[in-house]
Amino acid sequence: MTKLSILDLVHVRKGANIKDAIDNSVQIAQEAEKQGFTRVWYAEHHNMATIASSATAVLIGHVADHTTSIRLGSGGVMLPNHSPLIIAEQFGTLATIHGDRIDLGLGRAPGTDQVTLRALRRSPAAAESFPQDVLELQDYLSNNRDDSQVNAYPGHGTEVPLYILGSSRFGAQLAAQLGLPYAFASHFAPTHLETAARLYRESYQPSERHPEPYFIAALNSIAADTAEEAVVEANQTFELRVEALVGRNRKFTDTDRQLLMASPAAEQVRTMLQYTAVGTAEDVSEYIDRFAQRVQADEVITTLASPTPQGQLRTLKLLGAARS
Repeated sequence: MTKLSILDLVHVRKGANIKDAIDNSVQIAQEAEKQGFTRVWYAEHHNMATIASSATAVLIGHVADHTTSIRLGSGGVMLPNHSPLIIAEQFGTLATIHGDRIDLGLGRAPGTDQVTLRALRRSPAAAESFPQDVLELQDYLSNNRDDSQVNAYPGHGTEVPLYILGSSRFGAQLAAQLGLPYAFASHFAPTHLETAARLYRESYQPSERHPEPYFIAALNSIAADTAEEAVVEANQTFELRVEALVGRNRKFTDTDRQLLMASPAAEQVRTMLQYTAVGTAEDVSEYIDRFAQRVQADEVITTLASPTPQGQLRTLKLLGAARS
């Protein structure tokens, strides 16, 4: 059976606040640990009122304080927004406190819009040095930097495991070249999944730490007691996603909402959600394994795509029971 993990987007729901979202994420991680999931990852986003994972390292530390064994990490830290030294210190601190259960997934995108990127005091050109920054970060975390004038304390020698994240051929090629595990963001960018998976495996250059390629593919999951209930929630999730991405969370009349959901932009959102498993626990579990087999994924990481915290926990428990 395929390894299964959770990508928690730390959604701030309507009628709730950021503290509620973070508390819910702690519950998700605790339940994922109880159910035997491999890891929980959190993604760096900025200037998004509905996502509360911008300070990714801080969030990981908080969740780690409330769990004991499950792996926790970034899915990912957007490295162009930071200096490699700072990230080495942050994740080195996490690894020092919490031991060998911290992951460091790295993305090349800014995780935000151009206006917010300027507020981060980073240049759009920072992404061009991503390969060099990954190597620098890896070096800071290694044991082989004793003669350097600059070291990461904490961080030096912690060997926090790195993962390259992406949604295109670039990430696949870079991960293969560096001999690192690769995670593809097919939960929202499905177009190049199979091409990237094949490219990564075919061009993989073995490294000392990773002699074999390791590929993680992402999807969305909604499991319920009946398939009909899951479909209702999937439709609600789609509408919320369209309102957020296309409608920018504006208030709509019923007529305006109907027009929005029938628009070409809404169909683009539906395409983004192509890899979504919906149904009973058995339906979703079988979908996950078929999906992994088709793209030769060593692991699948899934968002809990229910529109409510209660639905997220229900999906988690049902999937855990189905795969135990």
